[in-house]
Amino acid sequence: MYVCLCKGITDGQIRDAIYEGCCSFREVRDTLGVATQCGKCACLAKQVVSTTIGDLHNAQAALAYPASLPG
Repeated sequence: MYVCLCKGITDGQIRDAIYEGCCSFREVRDTLGVATQCGKCACLAKQVVSTTIGDLHNAQAALAYPASLPG
């Protein structure tokens, strides 16, 4: 889905930027240019960043505590 129409940035591109090392909305904005023109997409872009970072933290936490095997 398009998040920033001015720059043509999708939610997938935002997620990819985070997977490639961006750790904050500011870093995503600086990398992709999202929310740098009219700014109407800033709230949605921040939500995508927050959700994606939260999902990554949850996935990392799950790896830190593997399920024990029966037996």
